[in-house]
Amino acid sequence: MIRKGISRKYMRIYVKVTPRAGKNEVVKISEGEYKVKVTAPPEKGKANDAVIKILAEYFDAPKSSITIIGGKSTRVKLIEIS
Repeated sequence: MIRKGISRKYMRIYVKVTPRAGKNEVVKISEGEYKVKVTAPPEKGKANDAVIKILAEYFDAPKSSITIIGGKSTRVKLIEIS
């Protein structure tokens, strides 16, 4: 719901995640598509937390503005950045 007078701007991107990578890295593949490598394992949400942290650094945004809205347990995720 959008309240009158309040504008919410957000961006949605698709991210292909590679857990247990040699280093943390973000690579832009195309407009709206990214590849994210994280050193964290895909256990107990550690890789998802690492994805949020590295995307926050990449987009210079607070971690609280990044949400995984699709694919929490898969390698391809839909991310919303507000």
